[in-house]
Formats: sequence, structure tokens, C-alpha cells
Amino acid sequence: MKVTVSRKAHFNAAHRLYNSEWTDARNANIFGKCSNPHYHGHNYELIVSVKGEIHPETGFVMDMKVLKDLIKSEVEEPFDHKNLNEEVTEFKTLNPTAENISVVIWNKLRAKIEKDLELNITLYETPRNFVSYNGDMS
Repeated sequence: MKVTVSRKAHFNAAHRLYNSEWTDARNANIFGKCSNPHYHGHNYELIVSVKGEIHPETGFVMDMKVLKDLIKSEVEEPFDHKNLNEEVTEFKTLNPTAENISVVIWNKLRAKIEKDLELNITLYETPRNFVSYNGDMS
């Protein structure tokens, strides 16, 4: 029997969506207001879900305190109140779209969570716009 446990978190960050090989006009056409050269910000909401078997001795799928601490160290501390394009290494050459941010978060957490547990990231950029990623490469 597999059960999914989830932890919510949030961070505030600025970013600019653009392709450095394109003109400002093309970036504006594709990314709209999100290509503002002076950046813009979001109050991101994050849901990290871990799915697996319930451990017979603890009754946990994963200790939620451990998950909380991982989210803090791997996501909140490096991303919160940062300019993603300028201050977060992963986005120096990667466009910080919600899709790419969710994959980066998944990769950071995947490396720290037991391999037999499934991991899913849901990232809300706005209350109506969100993405989910579970490591599926297809």
C-alpha cells in the first residue's frame, strides 16, 4: 500500500523570462510582461509530495520534519527573496520559467530523498498558474 504525504512551502522571487539570442521585440512578443528587463516578482507556492510504502516501525512514509528541513535548505534559503536570473546558479543559463524552476527543485530534492520514494513537485507561480513535475523524462 502506497501513501502520499505532502508539505507546502513558499518563497518570493524575482525573475525575467527571455532568450538572450533573441531581440527585445521578440522576447516581448513571446514572454510579454514577463520579459521586463527590470524583472518582476512572484509569491511562489510549492507543494512537495512524497509517495511510498508506510514504514512498519514508524508509521511514516517520510518524516515530515526531515522533508520540511530539506525544503528549507534546498529551496527556501537559496530562492527566497532572490533574483533567480542573477543570484541562483541554476538559472544563469536556464530561463527561470515555472516549468524549469519545478524541474530544478525536483532535482535538488531528488538527490536528498530515498530512491524508493516517488517525488512530485507542484509549483504555483500565481493562484491560477501552476506546474507539476514528477521526474518523468518522456
